[in-house]
Amino acid sequence: MENFKYLLYESEGGIATITLNRPQVLNALNNEVCLEIGQAVERAGDDDAVRVLIVTGGEKVFAAGADIAEMSVAQPMHIYRFGAVMHGTLSKMENLGKPVVAVINGYALGGGLELALACDLRIASETAKLGLPEINLGIFPGGGGTQRLPRVVGVGRAKELIYTGEMISADKALGMGLVNRVVPDGQAMDEGKKLAQKLASKSVAALRMAKVAVNTGLDTDLASGINVERQCFALLFSTEDQKEGMRAFLEKRKPNFTGK
Repeated sequence: MENFKYLLYESEGGIATITLNRPQVLNALNNEVCLEIGQAVERAGDDDAVRVLIVTGGEKVFAAGADIAEMSVAQPMHIYRFGAVMHGTLSKMENLGKPVVAVINGYALGGGLELALACDLRIASETAKLGLPEINLGIFPGGGGTQRLPRVVGVGRAKELIYTGEMISADKALGMGLVNRVVPDGQAMDEGKKLAQKLASKSVAALRMAKVAVNTGLDTDLASGINVERQCFALLFSTEDQKEGMRAFLEKRKPNFTGK
């Protein structure tokens, strides 16, 4: 296990895990934390042995938001620079060429939920609480929440959560598609690892190209998205994994993907 100042990073069996580690402030995000998350994401991206990344805050809390004590006295230019760091980090995560799974226990509020929204998939414990309460502080979500949330749950539901600042249950989040799975307390990490292991058994190239196609399509028109999909799909036919996958299907056996 490799330690940063404000998070833990470990890698085993093709799965890297980033665990936020500021328990005294419920894993609140500040400039230093965001920089470290970005560095850890880059480490996972550069390591060919890593096939899937898990992001979590541990067993008690995911992240209760940004560090309000610091933000309360901040000047506009400080917030502008912090925004650049946070947006840069979340973009690295969103565009990482590997699946990213958020494992959510306890609170995922404000910047914490924005962090989870930058992940590909989200698993929550049944007592988790999610929301964007910034409106109650006289601000609004400034870490990508106004952009990513509507893409995940739709404009109407996103505006309701942003405008009211309401904190919702894991079951309600599941019903609106904000999380992919809800599991009993104490089982979220186990479920996250099971999902990560399943993803790690797939073709690395196919997952990467699928992520590129989906993410690009969300930010462009249908015709352009289809064109990107076609290119990504065709490119996979240059990989050994494609040949192995189809050969295994014809031979009625499980494929052995090597990432080549």
